[in-house]
Amino acid sequence: MNDLTNLLSRRTFLSHTGVGLGSVALSSLMQGNVQADALAHHAAKAKRVIFLCMAGGPSHLETFDYRPKLAEMDGQPMPESFTAGQPIAQLQGKELKCQGPLAKFGRYGQSGQEISDFLPWHHKLADDIAIIRSMVTEQINHDPAHTFMNTGTAISGRPSMGSWVNYGLGSESSDLPGFVVMTSVGGRNPQPIASRQWDAGFLPSRYQGVELNASGDPVHYLSNPPGVTSSQQRQLIDAVNKLNAHRNSAVSNPEINTRIAAYEMAFRMQSSVPELVDMSDEPQYILDMYGAVPGDGSYASNCLMARRLAERGVRFIHLYHRGWDHHGDLVRYMNICCGLTDKPTWALLTDLKQRGMLDDTLIIWGGEFGRTPMFQGKGGIGRDHHIKGFSMWMAGGGVKGGVTHGSTDDLGYNAVEDVVHVRDLHATMLHLLGIDHRRFSVPYQGLDMRLTGVEESRVLQNILV
Repeated sequence: MNDLTNLLSRRTFLSHTGVGLGSVALSSLMQGNVQADALAHHAAKAKRVIFLCMAGGPSHLETFDYRPKLAEMDGQPMPESFTAGQPIAQLQGKELKCQGPLAKFGRYGQSGQEISDFLPWHHKLADDIAIIRSMVTEQINHDPAHTFMNTGTAISGRPSMGSWVNYGLGSESSDLPGFVVMTSVGGRNPQPIASRQWDAGFLPSRYQGVELNASGDPVHYLSNPPGVTSSQQRQLIDAVNKLNAHRNSAVSNPEINTRIAAYEMAFRMQSSVPELVDMSDEPQYILDMYGAVPGDGSYASNCLMARRLAERGVRFIHLYHRGWDHHGDLVRYMNICCGLTDKPTWALLTDLKQRGMLDDTLIIWGGEFGRTPMFQGKGGIGRDHHIKGFSMWMAGGGVKGGVTHGSTDDLGYNAVEDVVHVRDLHATMLHLLGIDHRRFSVPYQGLDMRLTGVEESRVLQNILV
């Protein structure tokens, strides 16, 4: 009844006023925040999410999951009891030999978190992060695995988690989108990331992610054409939106609301985005801390941009670094990928903490899957895709630092203790944002659709403050 009342009130408003564009656009832009009051099921610990995706699948066995038994069995045949009938991407039907860890590990921080030497800057974060060593997923190839990580299903066309969060809570910024995506490249075989990974699916399209280019113009076609002034652009947008609003008073199509909001947001972004990407106000020590060179398209610059977006009220910020698909030459490419991402990740958490923002910013780090405990020899020592056990971490926003959750078996093959499914990760993220994943649904094709699906999912209470 509330939805019907709101719909009738909106149509009456549009039909009986002069359809002033400021009011129409504001009404459309504020709908997300109105929903936030309805969907806040409990007190939130986090206001926003920054998801650091190491696209390609970083090896848990060279980052956060040291397996002494695997080191002991280096070069020996992999016991068939582990692998028989199990999905393997490129090693299927080949002789399987154990590959011991290719990095030294140590214990760091007061918590003694076990972290590899590939990640020296993470050593400094040991007491800030909750390492999850028992992740599992269901898709063994890159694109469907990203789809599963982002949407909770392998079915293309479903809303991404950023869109779900944007839909549920809205943006705290009136000048920037609620969901922003940035990508960087560096490492072996950077897999493409399709834009549908941040699509809104069956949700209204105004909740989809907006990609900001890390170099060049941050958004295509943001600037006015030569000879067109800001005043003329305002008049054009007002005229187009007035026509759209007039049509929508008759048909009440949510996608027309989206179009109105998009025109208005684009106009606002013409002034907000140049200010966002102008890092001349950042002191040199901050640039040095991140290792950022503004406009260079690097992960470091994207991390600094993520902090600036978070400061300006963007609800969900998704960074992809492409280059972690290490089928061969693993040591070389781990050094490259960690060299590009390790220090900026430390800088982002440290910067947020110094500004008092880490307490209400949830940071998630990880890839779409892990890597096999078995040797793969293309182009040197490498590892194949692996879905039965891998590592991620969470920090800030209500997460308890300095703890390790779960475990894989002695060879790092199967998650065996406190297993965490991707949907459990989603449920925990929503919980920290104040949303009960079981009550957060949208009717679609006769079903009440949820980010966490119909399967039983759980919140990881033991890693929460």
